[in-house]
Amino acid sequence: MSFKIKSPYDTDNTPIYFVKEEDGVLGRTNMNCSITINEKVRDQKQIKEIINHEMVHVKQIKNGRLAYDDKNIYHRESGKGKWKVKKRSKQVDGSPTNWWEKEAYKK
Repeated sequence: MSFKIKSPYDTDNTPIYFVKEEDGVLGRTNMNCSITINEKVRDQKQIKEIINHEMVHVKQIKNGRLAYDDKNIYHRESGKGKWKVKKRSKQVDGSPTNWWEKEAYKK
């Protein structure tokens, strides 16, 4: 007979890297669920806010609700069913009007 033991503590092994970013980009979540933060950000409070925001996107990707490539963003709020597609642009990427960004800005 088998059973599952729940860990008494939370673990998070999401890789976080500080990289050179284009102007206006504070952080981003990659499809491999790593997070990059603009190397110019030094304020610890702001870094924590960026990580919290990007961790929402990590969970969305892991739950099959969000994906992207160089040309499109693929999304589905429930995590099941057909993907909806939005063509990527500076206006679409990071726009707080998208449901996935609304979720992340709530954190």
